[in-house]
Amino acid sequence: MSRLRVGLAVVVLIAAGCSRTQSNSATPGTFKVALLSPGPVSDAGWNALAYEGLLAIREQLGAEIAQVQTSTPAQFEEGFRGFARRGFNLVFGHGFEFQDAAAAVAPAFPNTVFITTSGNTVRPNVAPLRFMLEEATYLEGMLTALMSKSGKAGAIGGMAIPSVKSTIAAYTAGTQAVQPTFAVATSYVGNWDDVGAAKEASLALIEQGADVLFHNADAAGLGVFQAARERSVWAFGANKDQNAVAPDVILASAVIDIPRAFVTVARQVKDHTFVAKIEQLGMRDGVVSLVYNPALVGRIPPDAKARVDAAQQEILSGTLVVPSAEF
Repeated sequence: MSRLRVGLAVVVLIAAGCSRTQSNSATPGTFKVALLSPGPVSDAGWNALAYEGLLAIREQLGAEIAQVQTSTPAQFEEGFRGFARRGFNLVFGHGFEFQDAAAAVAPAFPNTVFITTSGNTVRPNVAPLRFMLEEATYLEGMLTALMSKSGKAGAIGGMAIPSVKSTIAAYTAGTQAVQPTFAVATSYVGNWDDVGAAKEASLALIEQGADVLFHNADAAGLGVFQAARERSVWAFGANKDQNAVAPDVILASAVIDIPRAFVTVARQVKDHTFVAKIEQLGMRDGVVSLVYNPALVGRIPPDAKARVDAAQQEILSGTLVVPSAEF
């Protein structure tokens, strides 16, 4: 979950119904919502989804919105504090790594709600949204084992935070549900935006025998798709429907409907019905899904697709519980 870096000096404030402006204060009496993203909202993935959610809040709830990119714990805290001081009602910190900063700032600003997208930290005005993306990455793992000829796949993560590690663990479990000896080699880029490093890591995994690539690396994931294209191996998208990014190699995407979740929380805050708790959202909530690439779905053997689809129905019915890490 995700991340080019710019300083907190660059704040884009979009007033409801107005063009882009910059401002040091929010309009009094207006519902105000801000987003701290750990990477560029142009990443076609994790951060892009959060920004789409912010725009949906503006469109559906008439909110005044703002967004800023942050990269360090000090900037996380400064971002939360800055928006709270300016009277924002709700601030999203988009990722597991924001929870400590939210907990540190929250006591001084009881009238602002701080939401982190992942984590386990709960305070009266702090809560995490936990997206069960593992349910979809498990299915991607099953499809990987059914499509692979080598019995090996590569997984590329941005940073080794619990939420990313959990999706990779579920992906691996999915492969081994089909083929117990299936091997998944994992490599972490160490950041969320180094496309070149992700490509090199992917090429190294392919050299080790991987003929399918999985990623949860945000903007860096574009390098995974570049490597897949160069070496003609299959790949999977993550967080956002990325099928159109590399339609010749991406078999499917594990997708989170973050805009839907953001609007739901924002409406609760606006209506003063918000209650701080860990909110887990998955396939049964209509928030997580596996989206096949229409350009390549015909390349998947019917029996393989049927097996994956059957497992998805088991997840929806509650008879299959996908393994995930506690964090």
